[in-house]
Amino acid sequence: MTILVTAAGGNQGRLLVPKLLQRGRSVRANVLTEASAARLRELGVDDIVVGDLRDPEVQRQAVQGVDKIYHVGATGSDERTLGLGLVDAARIEGVSHFVFSSVLHAIITDLKQHEYKRDIEEHLLSSDLEFTILQPTNYMLPLRLRPVFARGVFELSWSLDRKQSLVDLDDVTDVAATVLTDTARHAGATYELAAPGRLDAHELCDIISRVLDRPIELREITPETYANAWLRDVDPETAEHVLSVVRSISARYSAHDFVGNANVLTWLLGCEPTSYEQFVEREWSAFRAAQTVSA
Repeated sequence: MTILVTAAGGNQGRLLVPKLLQRGRSVRANVLTEASAARLRELGVDDIVVGDLRDPEVQRQAVQGVDKIYHVGATGSDERTLGLGLVDAARIEGVSHFVFSSVLHAIITDLKQHEYKRDIEEHLLSSDLEFTILQPTNYMLPLRLRPVFARGVFELSWSLDRKQSLVDLDDVTDVAATVLTDTARHAGATYELAAPGRLDAHELCDIISRVLDRPIELREITPETYANAWLRDVDPETAEHVLSVVRSISARYSAHDFVGNANVLTWLLGCEPTSYEQFVEREWSAFRAAQTVSA
């Protein structure tokens, strides 16, 4: 049984692939660059398709002969087109289980990336494929902690008073590995994934300050400032799209809370999900260890 993991070098893929290998599953990885492929080969992946899934030939190579697919949509204005095409290719190939990483509350219409994922969900539901849809809330991202560790500043690009539910990527990929290795139990399911807690920026900052044992400055930044922190070496078209997405997120999250419920994730994991405090403790420990090695 071979499982295709798209965006295998991304936030989810680099955590999910080792978990599938540890469970004895055969993995085919799709990545954009040879550099990403080299990192996966070091993990023991030898079935790698390097190329853009928007290319029909790359898509054909990626899907041919696989039993299951885990699809994470790449950021871009053509995310919808790519996702719809991959579902069609999976149907033609006779894939036995298509697992789609969507987003919590995909029905929200004023968030671009939600709109794309909602349309892919609908297409998948109409494909007659066995499917599972994961709907994670906002990730607990190490990227957001970089300014904290480097400068003692916690920055968000939306209202600091709005509540958020978050989820740890390690928990999301634990669920993904479980779903992919037990189709019979999880086929036809749509799972909302959120950790316990509804936290505003002040509460998040208090948690970080407690873990680091020092005062942390809280700052609201513009969408442009946030986007520029992770748009290096990105082509102009993608950069423009990402900035428009970040602006829509900032507007939505400044106007409304974005919250979920932890019951489903707790059941799927069989234990309490990772809390934000546990996440910060883990990342702070990793940061200090890296500093010690480089010293």
